[in-house]
Amino acid sequence: MNLESILFTQGFGSRRQCRALIGDARVSIGGAVCTDADADFPVDDGALRFSVDGIEWPYREHAYLLLNKPAGYECSRDPQHHLSVFSLLPPQFAERGVQCVGRLDQDTTGLLLLSDDGKFVHQFTSPKRKVPKLYVATTRHPLDDAQLNALRDGVLLHGETKPSAALEAHARDPHTLALTVLEGKYHQVKRMIAACGNRCEALHRERIGGLALPATLAPGAWQWLDETGLGSLLSG
Repeated sequence: MNLESILFTQGFGSRRQCRALIGDARVSIGGAVCTDADADFPVDDGALRFSVDGIEWPYREHAYLLLNKPAGYECSRDPQHHLSVFSLLPPQFAERGVQCVGRLDQDTTGLLLLSDDGKFVHQFTSPKRKVPKLYVATTRHPLDDAQLNALRDGVLLHGETKPSAALEAHARDPHTLALTVLEGKYHQVKRMIAACGNRCEALHRERIGGLALPATLAPGAWQWLDETGLGSLLSG
């Protein structure tokens, strides 16, 4: 693939803009500046690395990202009341069409996946795909066995005709609930907690499938999701 096409597919602007970046000697391959936009390079996924303005990037056919979402951000390109989570990412990702894989409320924190692979996004947002998600909620009132049993057995949410049950529910301490659900209904975890007689004061997603939020990833930070991480999603 020629260098202009490499930059274009990776979100560095229009073809004309990518050609200008190269012509202005702002692009390097293997540590050497390349000013030939038509120069060809092998693009095995993840193997090719290039630099733009001194920042190194891996070539990826598709972007799979993991973000530690902080509170106060909306999972939308057109946010209504808060900043967009896309403001936490380099602009190249928005340029190449990365989107959220499911959504977290603006006040919910934790593990958020993003990708420009439409098949992947559909796979993990389809209601038919039963992927367990682990949330940790801070509750207003102390938890008790009756509430935990109700969550495991199923609670009827307002406007629903069938109860929603947690795959797992246990108290980490009197006000900290670990809840695993398979569905992704609107405000589901908060509504389930309310339905069992308590109130959710804060909510954090720790895990999707077998993929856990890395303890070293700071709020607002992102990282590439590698093959091991992608495999973990299916192992939970």
